[in-house]
Amino acid sequence: MKPAKVRANAAQILARLLKQQGSLASLLPRPADVAESDQNQIALLRELCFGTCRWYHQLSRELARLIDKPLKNKDADIQCLLLLGMYQLQYMRLADHAAVNESVNASVLLKKGWAKALINGVLRQYQRQLAAASEGKADVDSDDARFAYPDWLSSQLHKDWSGQAIQILHAGNQHPPMTLRVNLSRITRTDYLERLTDAGIRAVAGKLADTAVYLDQGRPVSSLPGFDEGLVSVQDEASQLIPGLLLTSHGHRILDACAAPGGKTCHILETLADADGEPSSLLALDIEARRLTRIEENLQRLKLASTRVKLMAADSSEPDEWWDGEAFDRILLDAPCTATGIVRRQPDIKVLRQAADVVRLSELQQKLLTRLWACLAPGGMLLYSTCSVLRAENDQQISSFLAETPDAEEVPIVVDWGTAVAAGRQLLPTEQGPDGFYFAVLQKIAH
Repeated sequence: MKPAKVRANAAQILARLLKQQGSLASLLPRPADVAESDQNQIALLRELCFGTCRWYHQLSRELARLIDKPLKNKDADIQCLLLLGMYQLQYMRLADHAAVNESVNASVLLKKGWAKALINGVLRQYQRQLAAASEGKADVDSDDARFAYPDWLSSQLHKDWSGQAIQILHAGNQHPPMTLRVNLSRITRTDYLERLTDAGIRAVAGKLADTAVYLDQGRPVSSLPGFDEGLVSVQDEASQLIPGLLLTSHGHRILDACAAPGGKTCHILETLADADGEPSSLLALDIEARRLTRIEENLQRLKLASTRVKLMAADSSEPDEWWDGEAFDRILLDAPCTATGIVRRQPDIKVLRQAADVVRLSELQQKLLTRLWACLAPGGMLLYSTCSVLRAENDQQISSFLAETPDAEEVPIVVDWGTAVAAGRQLLPTEQGPDGFYFAVLQKIAH
């Protein structure tokens, strides 16, 4: 692809995103599906889309000052092209003339040549504005505005986390580390770190999970020693804590209620690979059948596929449609949520999420908790987790459930990481550490 074509594609993707017609995960091509010769252009496409989403609210405010009147809805692609050009000028190490000229050329590819003068004029004016700012002559945004979060989310973070809100906002704007999960049933972390060193890849051990390894920079999984053989997987350190909290053991009947893309499913099975006694069984559910393919691929690569593992496309909140009536000893409910703890990995959350989503998702979480509790054996444990940092989805949700469920009690999480909250434990995102994640362990009282 030529440079202008990359920018035109990026503008079309962002325009669809703004119309709520998908996410970056669904709209961008997967690197594995792209020819080797196009990898550099796809990397640029991803950087343009991710970066513009990361700074969307800041760039949109600045664009509104630079144009006389808003563009029409049918010209959302031109609006996005302007935002992309502004992102390149402010945040990317590209020559300014390339950012401007290729954005102008992209308007022609979008069959909107009338916009050439507009794009050139706005981006040249923005160049002058940035130059003035570097000399200290421009207005300075407030702390909240410079983090480029939607107002409703910034306000909620300050309400929920007051003294730590700035840390959360800042962490969400950083490029995330590439974190690996070592398959301890196949190799020790120390040995794998040595293999990375031998391959010329710099890495350090994680501090929270004994399986976690942080790479100094991202790289294709094909370059990781032993990846194809199942020695390692890509997974953030926070979610690697789940098996240690779920306390699975041999002979357990386990349910992973919202399993895709399968990282937690596979990690649980890895921890059970060498267990003695009767083998455990695991049922992994996901509401979208197409997402089960990814789990199956991971199971095959990690050599974990067996008759004791069953994948099923089903709605976890409707057990009557899939449950055979035999109670589970362990249930993992990694619940659908706003994903506000992983903004650095999915910056389009800033664009896609609305305040109403918190209410909608909280209601779904409550339904899942209530329905799945009936599937848990007396004495069994349910681990509730989210990748959110909003308390309505986390400790407030669990506190309400405990108050309304007489046979449920909280199992304290006694660790030296995270923050103890009203119920469960919260990990807040940091610049170099794990994502934002919440955990609560509940046990069904046996009468």
